[in-house]
Amino acid sequence: VYVTTHDFRFMKPLPFISLDYLGCILELRFEAAKNRVIWINRERQGIGTLSEKTVHAVLKNYYAPDTDMHEIPIENFVADIFTGTEIIEIQTRSFQVMRRKLDAFLKIYPVTIVYPIKHVKWLSWIDEESGEMSPKQKNTKKGNPYVAFKELYKIRPFLKNENLRFRFALIDMEEYRLLNGWSKDKKKGSERYDRIPVQFVEEVCIERREDYMQFIPFDLPEPFTTKDFSKSAKIPLSLAQTVLMILTDLEIVDRVGKKGNSYLYKVCEI
Repeated sequence: VYVTTHDFRFMKPLPFISLDYLGCILELRFEAAKNRVIWINRERQGIGTLSEKTVHAVLKNYYAPDTDMHEIPIENFVADIFTGTEIIEIQTRSFQVMRRKLDAFLKIYPVTIVYPIKHVKWLSWIDEESGEMSPKQKNTKKGNPYVAFKELYKIRPFLKNENLRFRFALIDMEEYRLLNGWSKDKKKGSERYDRIPVQFVEEVCIERREDYMQFIPFDLPEPFTTKDFSKSAKIPLSLAQTVLMILTDLEIVDRVGKKGNSYLYKVCEI
């Protein structure tokens, strides 16, 4: 099987290459980005001591190894990456803070938002007083691309803009939290100290409106309810409601009636 892709270091098309070979290239590039950030800078300074958190720094180096493209002033803001023709923003927190940037950037350049999603997580706790770190514990619940819709909801007015694109990066991570919460064991309400990427698992890309079709489960009946969608997508009902709200805005699905108190939906023809 052969595919066409792009080398994000230079934004030039690559020739046809095998999927296995492509996977090796991307894995090596991710390892190189990790090494550049973690083993050089943070080995000397410690986890989370730089102003820029590790996941953000690694992804910035992954998508643009050329540091001359980093932190470029544009329209009274600073773009994480500017290639000369495109802005790439690495957003590890709420999309709410992106609204003013997007309003300025989208008028002049295509903007790609890279959003890291934890796939598998190992959690360690740090005692603030002693500095001791607990053994890593694996979280059995895996992340999936649907969680990005919680953030997409916060920038709904921009989603139809043809200059806006997304890359949801599923990454295995180690997370470190401080034992400084309000509960007896100091875990509830605790502060996240840093996240260290372990492996780049998958990238889900949205380049155009039609790409949202990949979020429609293949076994979904028609018409379908939010509950049907929740079951087929294997996501909570509340998240399914958010996903369908956005897919309706984008005219990927359409409301066609009601069944009791539940809306009925069908997939639109693209």
